[in-house]
Amino acid sequence: MANRKNRSAETRKPEILEGYYQVLIEKGFEGSSIGKIAQHLNIHSTLILHYFKNKDNLQRELIELLISKYKAEHMLNFNSIEDRTRRFDALMDLIFSFKWNRTVDPGVHFGFYYKSFRDEGIRKDLNDMFRWFRDYLNDAFIVFNKDGIINVTDEHKAADYVLTLMEGLEFHAHFLNEGKPFEDFADTAKTATIAMLKNGTF
Repeated sequence: MANRKNRSAETRKPEILEGYYQVLIEKGFEGSSIGKIAQHLNIHSTLILHYFKNKDNLQRELIELLISKYKAEHMLNFNSIEDRTRRFDALMDLIFSFKWNRTVDPGVHFGFYYKSFRDEGIRKDLNDMFRWFRDYLNDAFIVFNKDGIINVTDEHKAADYVLTLMEGLEFHAHFLNEGKPFEDFADTAKTATIAMLKNGTF
């Protein structure tokens, strides 16, 4: 019986979290509720409360799910590319791509960013997430720098810059792109970033 309950939780909880995610995309934070999540999933709201107890717990576990989406370690695995220059190019292509930047819906992403100003738990979770990616870039830049693919004196600062610019692509897409494709500005930003990584700006 215990194993059956565990299997049920393992199946149900991810379904409910994905349902909550979809409701946030469609309705926003202000328009979401346990009742609307239940309606979206065609289940009773008591089932959501059975697994999560309250909306705060539901929200916290959704953040953990979105962080796992953001990290997307399978997308950052370039071990199959032996040539380091090609590996660097593949990394730059990925992090400035529409696919990577939409790993998490931008409305939900920035909704939690807004909440982080008032909720220390959410702020810590997002802080850990961004620092994880900054450290990933830092370590990658150390390797590329040693191989002479880039020319930086401060890999940490370079990683901070690239991460900050990458996050700003959604700002540009939402407010400033004037109907142009996401890739139009992202490709310009990527080209400029690569030039700075190679010419000793950092």
